[in-house]
Amino acid sequence: MTLPLEGFTVVAVEQAVAAPLATRNLADLGARVIKVERIDGGDFARGYDHVVHGTGAHFVWLNRRKESIALDLKSDEGRAIVRRLVDRADVFVQNLAPSAAKRLGLGSDELRAERPELITVGISGYGSGGPFEQRKAYDMLIQAESGLVSITGTPDTPVKTGIPTADIASGMYAAQAVLAALLRRIRTGEGATIEVAMLDATVEWMGHALYTQMCTGTPPPRMGLSHTAIAPYDAFPTSDGKMLIGVQNDHGWRTLVAQVLEAPHLADDPRFATNIDRVRNRSACDAEIAARTRRWTTAELDARLEAAGIPAAQVKELASVLDHPQLRERNRWRTISTENAEVRALLPAATFSDTELAMGDIPALGQHTLALLHEAGLDDDAAQDTLARGIARQAELVPTATERTVSC
Repeated sequence: MTLPLEGFTVVAVEQAVAAPLATRNLADLGARVIKVERIDGGDFARGYDHVVHGTGAHFVWLNRRKESIALDLKSDEGRAIVRRLVDRADVFVQNLAPSAAKRLGLGSDELRAERPELITVGISGYGSGGPFEQRKAYDMLIQAESGLVSITGTPDTPVKTGIPTADIASGMYAAQAVLAALLRRIRTGEGATIEVAMLDATVEWMGHALYTQMCTGTPPPRMGLSHTAIAPYDAFPTSDGKMLIGVQNDHGWRTLVAQVLEAPHLADDPRFATNIDRVRNRSACDAEIAARTRRWTTAELDARLEAAGIPAAQVKELASVLDHPQLRERNRWRTISTENAEVRALLPAATFSDTELAMGDIPALGQHTLALLHEAGLDDDAAQDTLARGIARQAELVPTATERTVSC
């Protein structure tokens, strides 16, 4: 069956996480994504580390099924080649430093003046206008500015999240906006100029915390694994580890204490009769639960909670997630190629009943340069001259999949 975005082309001058995540989502859905990279090292996420057998883990996560062209965008010729590629595309995405796209002749106004049907997307830290417009931004800074750090962590220590939340939020909103713009263009022929600010995306994700501050004048406290408005909701000790238990209502509380913890007298204890009572008496409630959960191993308590229908989860380390039985039994892993080895990759989260979404390889820097120079209108002599003068770079041939082994 046809992939949802088959036939659409995206050109991206992108780096790091936010824009590459947006375009990878589009590539998963079938779009052709042409990734324009710096000639001197490419997307700097390639060099964050080399843990995937010489390739950065961020880069492998974010760049499958893309075509890489390496160009010197400081040169007139390099910029002209990008313009010719954009002229044939449906979507242009960039997350360069503030005003950089405009200086390169790749600003939305300029591009869409010639092609009103083009969809352009600019991802920035703080958006257009305002005192922060020209500030450079990356994930941790936005987590701090958005208030996310202030409510994340323990009562004693604020922390950033363990994944790049601000980048992910921005990339997801950008991909969503592109899909909406493509639908509108199909109906009306009209393109779009889209802007996604990382600050806007992350503050939107603050959700209930913002409304708590807005309506009470007090921010929600940092709770670790606990929850400001629900109890019990935390990781409780077992004889060999921890089990996270989250009781959402009073019926669940009575089931937990009577059927799982074998303490029916707690069901109607006035300190714990309602969720409001349990939140008010959280310390005592948690202590009563912890004193009983220690009687079982994690596996035993997990089985008891599941049988009683109580929401719960084991606090898994990443090594366990790699062999998670739910992912394994549902056949969610595939194999893709990088420059140096084959690796596993998780299928896209959205599942279509009639087709499996695309799982392409990770490109070497400039792997597709020569072909894309030809596509941009250069004949073979001109393309070879462009390579020889250092305006563009073509990667060495990548070994075929049959010469590799799955090594992570």
